[in-house]
Amino acid sequence: MKRIVSLILAATMAFSMVACGNKTDNSSTEATSAENQSSEAGSEETKAGAEIALVTDVGTIDDKSFNQGSWEGVVKFAEEKGISHQYYQPAEKSNEAITSAIELAIKGGAKTVVCPGFLFEVPVYDMQTKYPEVNFIIIDGTPQDGSGNYEIGTNTEAIYFAEEQAGFLAGYAAVIDGYRNLGFMGGIAVPAVIRYGYGFVQGAEYAGKELGLKPGEITMNYTYVGDFDASPDHTAKAAAWYNEGVEIIFACGGGVGNSVMKAAETAGKKVIGVDVDQSVESETVITSAMKNLQNAVYKTLTTIYDGSFAGGREVSLGAATEDVLLPMETSKFETFSQEQYDAIYTKVSNKEIELKNQEAGQSPVDLGSEIVSVNFK
Repeated sequence: MKRIVSLILAATMAFSMVACGNKTDNSSTEATSAENQSSEAGSEETKAGAEIALVTDVGTIDDKSFNQGSWEGVVKFAEEKGISHQYYQPAEKSNEAITSAIELAIKGGAKTVVCPGFLFEVPVYDMQTKYPEVNFIIIDGTPQDGSGNYEIGTNTEAIYFAEEQAGFLAGYAAVIDGYRNLGFMGGIAVPAVIRYGYGFVQGAEYAGKELGLKPGEITMNYTYVGDFDASPDHTAKAAAWYNEGVEIIFACGGGVGNSVMKAAETAGKKVIGVDVDQSVESETVITSAMKNLQNAVYKTLTTIYDGSFAGGREVSLGAATEDVLLPMETSKFETFSQEQYDAIYTKVSNKEIELKNQEAGQSPVDLGSEIVSVNFK
């Protein structure tokens, strides 16, 4: 099923999974186009050669989301080891532009290229063969030729996360904390977003049963808005949900989260962030369903440099490796405690709770059939 969905995703290159933010102090190199790559490519840092490179999935490095979390792993490792590092931003949302950015990084001296996002599947498929001496780390994607032929080179590692576990923790915590009218607003219905949503429903359902709530006592609006951008339309939709009684929305879609936060600030309601700790983005964010992107990138870079890099494989990270979590230190729960979190996290980590996703044929309605009433809006 994942392979089929990935084929569909190859046609959605016009979308980005990132939000916009302010520039950091880290310098960047932008591949402005396949024909004109020299605007910043002649910088002294690029000439000197950056040994580790990250190519963004079009968006900025300080998106408070996927790109930033991955980049922080690069920075942490490279600064500890004294290794030069650089990031590159493709000029547009296309295989050609992403490939150009990767090649620009390699020409700049990159020996390892970190590629966060499914948009890299086709470019990495080509680059891993063309540059066998370069290592590639692709996150949330597997190299493929655009026609469903998947191949992970021996110089490539594909990293996936158990987003359903992170979503479960968020849904469980929200209900234990007292929320009964929930919302899930995803971006594009890509596998990672779907897994977040399915986990969220199951977490709310599990908590409802644990609390002895009656069927329908928990309600959930559920949707995919079709992109990962901040927009007035998304703010209006979130505002409408809040006006209808929704108390908290799990905003799972890059810039969509900024739109939901804006609506929550006006309505005096709450938000659950995604991918990284988004508590600094808005006071309305009570917690975030996180992937430990920094840790995943850091650990993989460590294997490359200590000689234990396996390559040629997919790696799935989750609670058992402490790579999905809620940031309890910055969370703003009123009643949900660290002790309760530790207890449910242990159950998820030990797989005492069996979580389902779209590959099992269930829909969100099926997953919340006993306690949670799911409404597609």
